[in-house]
Amino acid sequence: MGWSLNLGTIAGTTVRVHFTFLLLLVWIWLTHYQIGGTPAAWEGVAFIIAVFACVVLHEFGHIAAARYFDISTPDITLFPIGGVARLERMPEEPGQEFVIAVAGPLVNVAIAALIFALLGGSAGVEQMAGIEDPRMNFLARLAGVNVFLVLFNMIPAFPMDGGRILRAALAARLSWSRATQIAATIGQGLAFVFGFVGLFYNPLLIFIGIFVYLAAAAEAQNAQIREVATSVLVGDVMITEFARLERSATLDEAIEMLLATTQHDFPVTDSAGRLEGLVTRNDMIRTLKEKGPAEPVVSAMRNDIPKIHYRKSLEESLRLMQQANVPAIAVVDNSDRLVGLMTHETIGEMLMVRSAVSDAFRFGRLRGSKPRLTRI
Repeated sequence: MGWSLNLGTIAGTTVRVHFTFLLLLVWIWLTHYQIGGTPAAWEGVAFIIAVFACVVLHEFGHIAAARYFDISTPDITLFPIGGVARLERMPEEPGQEFVIAVAGPLVNVAIAALIFALLGGSAGVEQMAGIEDPRMNFLARLAGVNVFLVLFNMIPAFPMDGGRILRAALAARLSWSRATQIAATIGQGLAFVFGFVGLFYNPLLIFIGIFVYLAAAAEAQNAQIREVATSVLVGDVMITEFARLERSATLDEAIEMLLATTQHDFPVTDSAGRLEGLVTRNDMIRTLKEKGPAEPVVSAMRNDIPKIHYRKSLEESLRLMQQANVPAIAVVDNSDRLVGLMTHETIGEMLMVRSAVSDAFRFGRLRGSKPRLTRI
């Protein structure tokens, strides 16, 4: 993810921190410095780091449950309002999503209980509620934060765990798409409540409301994509008119093609038309700066691009794209020759078409049964 710093890898999952989290640390330091000077400032920073350590453990609760169902989690990204663990694929059954969603809050329950036990039960409600008061016991405040994380995450709104638990419960009786639409609508309604309350109390609630609204909308769109993708073939919606680079091409030739087209990603093929790799605009510019225009294009290409047959379902291509976290995947024919590309923009355009026509519209009817390839 852009604007993120890698902190390391734990059990195969990369932990990243978004740059806005660093801004949060600066803000915490400055506000606590005004209250009690340098000691209070560093105590405030230490507390917020401890809080986000609990958030990381929360996310690893989700990860442990996901791995039980053979779902990999490539990375976690920490934001000022929490963490996000990226799953390679969605759970296949409502029960699986329920278990994965509830695993995170259970970690916070365990942390709060452990801290309470360490304090010998001496932490009262007043101490645990004084999260923002640096005069209160450090561990008691941390226990209070974990209790708050449980309550906040159980709110039935995406992207909180409560929203996913609600969808899992609804999906036991309704379709996945319908369950998501209901849960997303509830989440967007609560987002407006957050924003309204934030106008009179804490402005941070306005920011949270915006985040919840956008996340709920994104979840609803993903469900719509998933529903449509099951009945659409890759060959029906793939890009068939695109520029490609030969393996022998240089960066100078690649730059000329970049300027002559609207493409940002260029497949590299051998003489038989089989995929060798993909060169992105950013990799192209970076390698040009480091090695010059005469450098072979293969030195700038990435070779981790998945391939899929044009008769496979769009749902499978989405899964491959999500697992590999790539800008595009290659579409091939029976001879393993490149005949098309699938990108995130392609998916967006497909949804725009579907929203403008009836459900009876059949993608690919203008192309015929076989893909038509135009070479540029």
